[in-house]
Amino acid sequence: MVNIKTYQDLTALGDNEAARMGFILAAIGEHKSSFAYKTASLAEQYYRGLNPKIMHYQKVLYDLRGKAHADAWSANHKIASNFFNFAVTQENQYLLGNGAMFGKGDTKQRLSGGDKEIHGNRYEFDSQLQKAGKEALIGGVSFGFWNYDHLDVFSLTEFVPLYDEMDGALKAGIRWWRVAEDKPLRATLYEIDGYTDYVAQNGTEIEFADDGGKRPYIIKRRGDAKDAADNTEVFEGDNYPTFPIVPLYGSDKKQSELVGRQGTLDAFDLLNSNLVNNVDEGNYIYWAITNCGGMDDEDDQKFIERMKTVHVAHVDGDGSGGAKVEAHTVETPFQASDTAISTIRTRLYEDFQCLNVSDLSSASKTATEIRAAYQPLDSKADMYEYCVIDFVQKILAIAGIEDEVSFKRSKIINQSEEINMILSAAEYLDDETVTEQLCFILGLGKQIDEIIKRKRNEEAERFAPESEEDEVIVNGDN
Repeated sequence: MVNIKTYQDLTALGDNEAARMGFILAAIGEHKSSFAYKTASLAEQYYRGLNPKIMHYQKVLYDLRGKAHADAWSANHKIASNFFNFAVTQENQYLLGNGAMFGKGDTKQRLSGGDKEIHGNRYEFDSQLQKAGKEALIGGVSFGFWNYDHLDVFSLTEFVPLYDEMDGALKAGIRWWRVAEDKPLRATLYEIDGYTDYVAQNGTEIEFADDGGKRPYIIKRRGDAKDAADNTEVFEGDNYPTFPIVPLYGSDKKQSELVGRQGTLDAFDLLNSNLVNNVDEGNYIYWAITNCGGMDDEDDQKFIERMKTVHVAHVDGDGSGGAKVEAHTVETPFQASDTAISTIRTRLYEDFQCLNVSDLSSASKTATEIRAAYQPLDSKADMYEYCVIDFVQKILAIAGIEDEVSFKRSKIINQSEEINMILSAAEYLDDETVTEQLCFILGLGKQIDEIIKRKRNEEAERFAPESEEDEVIVNGDN
């Protein structure tokens, strides 16, 4: 059984820096040996279309003694599908594709790096949230670090969570990375009262990085913020009231989307690989040579080479009792494989609760039929949405922002039917709600605020009182 470091293991070390440095390396090593890390690492390979089961699959032949030998003669194409990537992307973008919506207009800017002149769109909140969601679905959990004025995201394959043994809350953590095995290992220990950077030059000896020591999360400076390296000085440091790293889980199971579905993915990839192998082997022609028992393996090889080059075979005799050569082909048994592939593909959609878009594109669908097709994905996304909302609300609390978050899902719809439904209910809704819903249907979600603003201005101009000069002109009085 693999040991896992906890928050209590860290606090038990006190201020003993040597012990804390040893703790960093030990925690990283134990984390990489854990089931959670191995599962997340495996899921990342499937997400990239690198099915390790298929990539390491080797056909074998058994001799008369039952000993296995690698089959170097049969076709062994290895086809890994992209279905896991498709399933994760569909669920993540279905919920988060339109971005987070807040009640206050400036909330998203405050979550996106604040001053755009300094940061640009580097810390755009919606893209960071999508990244966090993707990593949570792949690895089961991701971690959002509120870094003063923006969100940074860590995956489980680069972050060691240190949970409290008493209440299970995340109280500390270690993020580590290295460019290559022969390069230095960098690590940052995050605690409630600040963070500390470390570096291990050869993987065994660790020391403080840069100036060393623990630093506060919030650093206040004097001077020109646009040129902090030269024209500012630190005059105060502060921390957050709680630990500024929040876990985001992909579901209530708190496990990778790969768990429980890997076998179906492997079967799908294996069937596709075998189908191509069968087609490849079906292109072979084998030769039956009669009355040539004196030929050995070398003669057979020379015969094949001659047939491939000059396509001519010389035989002795008239064919009644002399040598005879016949060519035979193999019919590819693809129908059974094709049926099995279709069956497993359907099973994949059911296991991952994905929407099969081909079912909606076969004919014109009503709104009711479309909603029914979305039901499995909606059920799955409902649980995912609870996790994301909880995550965002905790980030808002750390950032000191009072607001509520909501999401608009990206759906295929019967556009005309949905528009007519909204317009028929318009008399019971306010104008802004009607405009907002129509914008989403027409794909103008990112322009909602601008459209509503222009609509208000038009109404204000329409009902604005006329000036005295205008009244004179209108009435025709000079």
